[in-house]
Amino acid sequence: MKTTAVIMAGGRGERFWPKSRNSCPKQFLSLTADGDTMIQKTVKRLLPLVDISDIYIVTNAAYISLVAEQLPEIPKENILAEPAARNTAPCIAFAAAVINKKYDDAVMMVLPSDHLIGLEDIYINTLKKAVKVAEQGQNLVTIGITPEYPETGYGYINFGGEQDGAYKVERFVEKPDLPTAEKYLASGKYLWNSGMFVWKLSSIMKNIQELMPDIYEGAVKIGDAFGTPQFSDVLIKEFTAFRSESVDFGIMEKAADIYTIPGSFGWDDVGSWLAVERINKTDSDKNYIEGNVISVGSEHTTVCGGKRLIAAVGLEDIIIVDTDDAVLVCSKNSTQDVKKVIAQLKEQGRNDLV
Repeated sequence: MKTTAVIMAGGRGERFWPKSRNSCPKQFLSLTADGDTMIQKTVKRLLPLVDISDIYIVTNAAYISLVAEQLPEIPKENILAEPAARNTAPCIAFAAAVINKKYDDAVMMVLPSDHLIGLEDIYINTLKKAVKVAEQGQNLVTIGITPEYPETGYGYINFGGEQDGAYKVERFVEKPDLPTAEKYLASGKYLWNSGMFVWKLSSIMKNIQELMPDIYEGAVKIGDAFGTPQFSDVLIKEFTAFRSESVDFGIMEKAADIYTIPGSFGWDDVGSWLAVERINKTDSDKNYIEGNVISVGSEHTTVCGGKRLIAAVGLEDIIIVDTDDAVLVCSKNSTQDVKKVIAQLKEQGRNDLV
């Protein structure tokens, strides 16, 4: 059976401000020394498993030119533009309906565009295993990440018994507090929810029809119109009418035949500026220094410089990011609050900086 991949690339990456902006969000940035952007890395690592002609990018309509520029090898018709932000369930229904017009049935992998994978061979082998499980019956498969510590910033997957290399999902749980996360880790029965899914087109469309019939009807109309002169009008009409819903809540928490495969392949969701020191080499003082920077007596500090010289003296656990029009200075324990800066900029009408 043909294997296809859908890469979701519509997010805004607000916690990576001031480099991530509405005009060029996180997935289109390079955060590693090799110069590849996040979305370029996502596509490259899939090529041992999926033909380039079977990789689809679902993104915001405003980012079509960015996708085409960074991924010129992707067929133009495979770049799918969402006319509005409606979360992951409508995104997946849209892509499934379009691919279903090309293939009567196929395996469909759904992957984020802004994660990093350290051990790509193991990652590909994990996906291959997921594909085999997805080909059986109406199975819906999610890739869970074997937890390394009691993380409170991720949702978790509680799994049960093993069946043909996969584990039956008992339930999905929201982000826990620290004592609960510690219990999850100690039990050995919970995985981090990575937001990666594998299923057949027929399986996911059947579940959308049963559990989200309104979205199913609109998605079918979009798929039927794909490749015709009416496509743009139908897409705008139907997609903007969708309610905003995550695939976790709309499908995965309610469907039968949900399985998970544990993954240990150096996954990093690159959720904030804290990730930069994890995914790049640091110096002997555990600093990550990039650009026009002099560091004196600083430790555990990340400095991403630009044209101006930054002199970092005696700093500890600090993040500094310099761009042409803004500078971020942030303590490491406050990186989640960077989004609040954007909220204040919007309130002040300073949309040129958002």
